[in-house]
Amino acid sequence: MNEYFVLVVDDEKEIRDAIEIYLKNEGITVLKAKDGLEALQLLEEYEIHLMIVDVMMPKLDGIAATYKIRETRNIPIIMLSAKSEDTDKILGLQVGADDYVTKPFNPMELVARVKSQLRRYVTLGTYEGVQKVIDLNGLTLDIAAKEVKVHGEPVKLTPIEYKIVELLMKHAGRVFSIDEIYESVWKEPGYNAENTVAVHIRKIREKIEIDPKNPRYLKVVWGIGYKMER
Repeated sequence: MNEYFVLVVDDEKEIRDAIEIYLKNEGITVLKAKDGLEALQLLEEYEIHLMIVDVMMPKLDGIAATYKIRETRNIPIIMLSAKSEDTDKILGLQVGADDYVTKPFNPMELVARVKSQLRRYVTLGTYEGVQKVIDLNGLTLDIAAKEVKVHGEPVKLTPIEYKIVELLMKHAGRVFSIDEIYESVWKEPGYNAENTVAVHIRKIREKIEIDPKNPRYLKVVWGIGYKMER
């Protein structure tokens, strides 16, 4: 296997550490988080290939975290839970989990499921991380360097502006509602977010568009939201 990064999310340190030992033996790099909020932060900082997520956690549980992640990412998620009822499994799969393992689990079985999901994700073409630089007719996003350029000239964006551009460029052609943009970037419900998002969109256009009033890249879809033109 190539080098893959797996994020283990569990509020029990012993479980995080035990999973790390077994995955490291397979050459897999492990990152660890103790709750869903910490996991979301690590997702912004690292290129994660798979997540193992516990259901019951403080601050943001596994179900809510998985639902949030699925708004913008398709990485494999294996859910862990001490509960074995079918309703819990069904709920986990309905919000976007790819697999479900009940505690206590056989570590080697978990490793086998991780390797299977990684193989499917990378080999079968759903892995988006292969594309390091996105180019939309002169507007480029270097994901690794977190840099945006227009026809080769660097654009100075604030962290929030960059996150908006990254979200839209990674999903060029897809229309995002104002609430979707706000929730994905600010990591909180998008109540009354219209003015906040609109101000940032205007500032981004001023920096990336030749004529901000007639944008070439960042388009509004009236009554729906915004998209980055392919």
